[in-house]
Amino acid sequence: MDVMPLLMLVAGSAAIAAAGRRVPVPAPLLLVAVGLAVSYVPGVPDYTLDPHIVLPLLLPPLLHTAATDSSYLDLRAQLRPVALLSVGYVLFATFVVGCAAYLIVPGLPLTAALVLGAVVAPPDAVAATAVARRVGLPPRITTILQGESLVNDATAITAFRVALAAAVGEGATWAGGVTEFLIAAIGGVGVGLVLMVPLQWLRTHLREALLQNTLSLLIPFVAYAVAEQVHASGVLAVVVVALCLGHRAWQVDFATRLQEEAVWKMVAFVLESAVFALIGLQLPVVLEGLGGYEGADVAWYAVAVFLVVAVARFVWVYPATFLPRLSARVRAREGDLSWKGPFVIGWAGMRGVVSLAIAFSIPLTVHGGEPFPERDLLLFLTFTTVIGTLVVQGVTLPPLIRLLKFPAHDVQARTLAEANAQAQASRAAEQRLDDLLADERDALPAPLADRLRTVLERRRNAVWERLGQVNPVTGESVDDTYRRLSREMIGAEREVFVRLRDGRYIDDEMLRTLLRRLDLEEAAAYRETA
Repeated sequence: MDVMPLLMLVAGSAAIAAAGRRVPVPAPLLLVAVGLAVSYVPGVPDYTLDPHIVLPLLLPPLLHTAATDSSYLDLRAQLRPVALLSVGYVLFATFVVGCAAYLIVPGLPLTAALVLGAVVAPPDAVAATAVARRVGLPPRITTILQGESLVNDATAITAFRVALAAAVGEGATWAGGVTEFLIAAIGGVGVGLVLMVPLQWLRTHLREALLQNTLSLLIPFVAYAVAEQVHASGVLAVVVVALCLGHRAWQVDFATRLQEEAVWKMVAFVLESAVFALIGLQLPVVLEGLGGYEGADVAWYAVAVFLVVAVARFVWVYPATFLPRLSARVRAREGDLSWKGPFVIGWAGMRGVVSLAIAFSIPLTVHGGEPFPERDLLLFLTFTTVIGTLVVQGVTLPPLIRLLKFPAHDVQARTLAEANAQAQASRAAEQRLDDLLADERDALPAPLADRLRTVLERRRNAVWERLGQVNPVTGESVDDTYRRLSREMIGAEREVFVRLRDGRYIDDEMLRTLLRRLDLEEAAAYRETA
């Protein structure tokens, strides 16, 4: 097996994604653009998306990272709009885009057109999360987009299977489709809830962070595989497990959480970079079978399908947002709502690699050995829709959000809430310390007891200091200056340890022990605010 193409893909996409952090263009769009350009460079291998790899191997970890970064409580609070988008909109888009394609493309059977509708219906979890992080959307809109993108793949895959069965002549019915959807949805949620119990038990009883993080890497693949094995939704199983485990992450030890965060950040960075690069690299593959079509015709089909996809989302989003508000209970619970939020949600429907992977799973033939009708054209229209939404909507979304001038985050209020929470926690910790020190078995020398109280006081005061004045010379808060000086001191210690190792006064094993101790102290002293 030649691993060079894979190494080239990972290394190249990671380098481009890193460069994307230094330019105003969002990294996902830059990766797609470079992938398009590189796809015709001589010597570049053919990267064909294999649905048997993308769906079971790439989709689970991407869904897992997106779900663990989400909030179970926030998603539960936004359950109605998330359900209307992840289920209602996907089915609506499948029907509207399918009917439009049937009318636009001469000779395209309605069943094949509905296959296309199901393929391009779901906005992409990776694209939505990446853009939401970059542009700083209001929390409610971000929660809705993330929740939609976590669940809609399950709806789209089920709709695709039903439409595909009809297209290949397997006699699928609407009643059968609804039954399949309910079985997949209920089964996926059930599998996730069942798996969550033993997985959480293992996470809280394994004592080594290395073993716990190995388990963490396996969880999304196990959840997806088990659900698919019983013909349930692997997507929903992964999302349910990730949301539940993320909600209970506080129950595992600190070393696991620190290591797990670093590991999954690396995994998400590599996979997201590779996925967006793969989208651009599909251009030669989707153009191979278009020799029998006129260029002007396929260009018109592509533009028309893209416009239908974009407009259909607005047609669904506004009624789905405002019609429930005819209820006084909904209005009282959700408060005032302007047109700006639904407009951003409507414009943020970027498609991604899942649509392409599903499209590539369309079989070459139907029953009787006949070629699947217009398969190459369906692949091309999927590709152009994905590229169109990523480029047009992805590029214009950040300036659109700035133009709409959403209310800025109230940093002062969030800091005050954080300070109040820390004050309550510190009082509880101080009371706990007093109770422990009153017991002879927990007696400590006065300097060590004072050190514990000093650390606690420092943690309590740090947040309040962020509300105070800044240094007129450096522009730093007292808390910022404390962290900077602490890092400088630790850096001086680190240099001494290295010099002692180089002089053979200590060995490398001792150096690693001492450096790890300093690393943990530095992590405690320095809080990343990005």
